[in-house]
Amino acid sequence: MKVGFSPAERRFLQGHEICRFATASKTGWPLVSPVSYVLIDDCFYIATDYGTAKLRHVKENPRASLVVDVTDPNRAVAVQGRVRVIEKGTEFDSAYAAFQKKFSWVRADPWKAGEAPFLKLVPVRKSSWGV
Repeated sequence: MKVGFSPAERRFLQGHEICRFATASKTGWPLVSPVSYVLIDDCFYIATDYGTAKLRHVKENPRASLVVDVTDPNRAVAVQGRVRVIEKGTEFDSAYAAFQKKFSWVRADPWKAGEAPFLKLVPVRKSSWGV
């Protein structure tokens, strides 16, 4: 069951660009990566490339975590959820449009459906502090 965010949590999440995204294969070591994200309908969309360990991990094990945090003062939202790979269609188009609007690096080096997927993390647990 998907969890939602409070208005304060949503403002905090929408005001940042980078999170730490953690994945794990079924038998291997966990991997934590700094990644760009957008928040759409309380779900996180993360751009990745084909051939990455994080893509391989979520195909094998769709459970993942992420945290968006800042210091001074300490504030954060941490999330656990299930990940789906989005490669084409209207959901891909919506995520891409949000990335293009938010990130200059996307506008400078655009891609199309089928060239790089999005990972959609649907939150099932969350915690936050200082937000």
